Amino acid sequence: MNNKNSKLIWIGLALVILLIIALCVSLFQVTSLKGDIDTARAENEQLQLTNEQLQLANEYEAINSQFAQYEDQALKMEGDTIVAKYNAAKNKIEQLLEELNSEKKKSQQRISQLQNEISTLRGLLRHYIAQIDSLGKENAGLRAENEEIKSQNQQLSSRVQEVSKTNATLSERMTLAEKLNVTGLSLTPLKKNGKTEKNVTKAVQLMVSFTIPQNNSTPVGNKTIYLRITSPEGALLGNAGSFSFDGGNVPCTAKKTIEYTGEEMPGVTIYWDVNTALTPGDYTVELFADNFRIASRHFTLKK
Repeated sequence: MNNKNSKLIWIGLALVILLIIALCVSLFQVTSLKGDIDTARAENEQLQLTNEQLQLANEYEAINSQFAQYEDQALKMEGDTIVAKYNAAKNKIEQLLEELNSEKKKSQQRISQLQNEISTLRGLLRHYIAQIDSLGKENAGLRAENEEIKSQNQQLSSRVQEVSKTNATLSERMTLAEKLNVTGLSLTPLKKNGKTEKNVTKAVQLMVSFTIPQNNSTPVGNKTIYLRITSPEGALLGNAGSFSFDGGNVPCTAKKTIEYTGEEMPGVTIYWDVNTALTPGDYTVELFADNFRIASRHFTLKK
């Protein structure tokens, strides 16, 4: 074997080794990204289960408070099996809540078990109230207590509304966490050769550039980013169709589809070819994606 062939063999081996190293690095990056996504999903699931547990605990307190209004009647019905069943169900719920509070990781099975027990308690309460009412609805004192029950029901409804509002706030926070973010937004007039044009009236293109930071909460995949540029006179530049936003259709200057992987994407650019006379003044640049306004900024372009 001559020196030339030996040299070629060594070069080939080096290329193979470099290829193997590149494949290993790619595999590591993919595995790491999948792990981050799985972790975010697990944290989101735990947040939802914890919120559901809080809602159930509030409902249990409201039911127990309503039952307390009938303590005098309970003393008169000591031998009633419903009271015994109610107390047994109550003890089981309190034990479940204590166990759930001590658990670092919530499970859907345990939350469903708590939900079933509270449903049983609610049914026992309704049956118990019906029995008491049947003893003497003409009794003035009992009628007064019935009014108190209505007040408790209103309080229970109010608590449920508060929990629903908390759930809505939590859902909104989770949605905002998934929002695509933008940094370093800029607007630059360009010449024919692609270089910066200081005089906006001579520009043949407007370039909008920005960076999309890393966000493990944002779903990965294709993202269409819509650009709106408004002139100093308040007119929208360009006509690249429209997009859905906040229940309506909004026209845009230009748009661009990117593949978002969750990693930082620097130097994203969107161009608009000038087809009308531009004047010096303040221009407004807005970016939209996934039904969010992700950026809005004013730029002063000079003559």
